Amino acid sequence: MANSAWPGEQLIAAAQGGDADSIAVLVSGSYPHVQRFAYSLCASPEDAEDAAQEALIILYRKIGALRASGALASWMFRIVRNECLRRLRTMMRHREPLAEASTRSVEDDVLQRLEAERVAAAIAALPSDQRRVLIMRDVQGYPGRMVADTLGLSTAAMKSRLHRARTAVHQQLQGDGNG
Repeated sequence: MANSAWPGEQLIAAAQGGDADSIAVLVSGSYPHVQRFAYSLCASPEDAEDAAQEALIILYRKIGALRASGALASWMFRIVRNECLRRLRTMMRHREPLAEASTRSVEDDVLQRLEAERVAAAIAALPSDQRRVLIMRDVQGYPGRMVADTLGLSTAAMKSRLHRARTAVHQQLQGDGNG
């Protein structure tokens, strides 16, 4: 990696002022960071690419809306996270294994979709730090050490967040089932 830093505040300020060259440099300079984060959160490489592209389009269109130039990284990560979650929800809604499709009844299909929606809603309701760990570990299947390293956590902190996230999802699903 030649340059691992986010674009500087002067470049961001120039882009916010409408300088087309600065916007182009800002978008291209942000791409590796946005892409890396998207790959760590999205369910597939295709979704990661799409989420990264969507985030860069939003950056291009709405750079003037960014309040603090030092907040670019967190703003972009939030956009990518939301796009990955949106894609996950869409995938869970439209998922139908071909082998089971012919043997399942319509009622089974409806129940499975409702359950997937409940799980997606419970995951979406988690605080962002717990949601990231849960998606990377349990949905995407990344090893714990990799999740911890990617998110800049110790293994113990990652395990603690994962436990809290799993407990919260379980409680949410139990609460929904009783009501």
